[in-house]
Amino acid sequence: MPSRSDITYFGAGPALLPTDILEEAAKALLNYHDTGLGIAEHSHRSQLAADIINQTKTDLASCLDIPDDYEILFMQGGGTGQFSATAYNFVGAWVTRKQQEIFGNIKGDPTDPKVIQQLKETVDKDLKIDYLITGGWSQKASAEAERLFGSEHVNIVADSRKTNGGKFGTIPDESTWKLSKDAALVYFCSNETVDGVEFPSFPKSLQPGPDEKGPIVVADMSSNILTKKIPVRNFSAIFFGAQKNLGPTGITVVVIKKSFLPPITSQPSASLMRQLGLSIPPVIFQYETIAKNNSLYNTLSIFDVYIIGQVLGKLLRTYPNKVEGQQAVSDKKAQLVYDAIEAFPEIYKIIPNKAVRSRINICFRVTKGDDIDAAERAFLEEGIAQGLTGLKGHRSLGGIRASNYNSVPLEGAEKLAKFIRAFAMS
Repeated sequence: MPSRSDITYFGAGPALLPTDILEEAAKALLNYHDTGLGIAEHSHRSQLAADIINQTKTDLASCLDIPDDYEILFMQGGGTGQFSATAYNFVGAWVTRKQQEIFGNIKGDPTDPKVIQQLKETVDKDLKIDYLITGGWSQKASAEAERLFGSEHVNIVADSRKTNGGKFGTIPDESTWKLSKDAALVYFCSNETVDGVEFPSFPKSLQPGPDEKGPIVVADMSSNILTKKIPVRNFSAIFFGAQKNLGPTGITVVVIKKSFLPPITSQPSASLMRQLGLSIPPVIFQYETIAKNNSLYNTLSIFDVYIIGQVLGKLLRTYPNKVEGQQAVSDKKAQLVYDAIEAFPEIYKIIPNKAVRSRINICFRVTKGDDIDAAERAFLEEGIAQGLTGLKGHRSLGGIRASNYNSVPLEGAEKLAKFIRAFAMS
């Protein structure tokens, strides 16, 4: 049986975690800081838990240069849960803004039936939630918004399948995007894990203007968070599951602009939302509730937050320039693998368009010989024999997928690149 040191794991998630952090975590599970209790046994209401949460928030803000006017939330439900939560919360914020625009700062819910009817007519006519569809995850996000609020309120800004033969693998030119006026949010997935498509930079169409006002942009960064510097101020919210570059499965992080939280913006009451015919979120998906309770409205896995904190601490110790240092390594690893693939165009075919191919999820086919399936089985089997595991592509796409998460060392990428070249020449 292979040992941990014999394996380089390229699985798409849950991803590899640093061995030294797991070793320390194993000790913490038995006896954390000589308390006689394991970290998973301590109360989430304890000062110990609060200290872990607060330090982890501080380190994440440091790594990503998150401004002080943003809040960090630790939630549950994964990225899929955030497909619902982002729609719920930003539609609620939109309703609050429209109520203020129409009626001013009234206290409490409007009670005049004529006033409520006017607000409902505004919702029916003007409420739009915008989605850029560039892969399977953004497609699921838009489908959830349609399920919750109805297709009449969901605007598909662009769908890459319409310009790519029914398949994902591109990002439509921004000149073709159809953005709504005053959308409750504009969603995009920064890196499509399944399809290997990554936005190379922040879209120009979504940039804030000189007055710092612009579209309300929400991004799913589950698979490329902490792999590059991001312009946090361009976003109203960012969310990401921890299980790719940050920690174990179980925690989803939300970074949200405080202007979308009380006291600046409060969610409408459940009663008003019902009268408007709009969906009401479960309380654990309501951002203002989670923020008010420092992510402890319900029982949070402090052990998972602890692991995230250890990963962040290691990144800060390793790279004085924080996430920019990690970005240089991520880019170098991706280039090594892509160079090896592109050196043999008769053997390998990269699936997405070169302009938008992901640095993090490298998707390609093995076209060696007449039987692609047989060639890819051989590639996977020979890779496993050399300790290169987790390379099988997603079931919906097939082929090979090498996930270049932060825990994959440079030596691992070099080993994969060498194998790709050797397999092609065999």
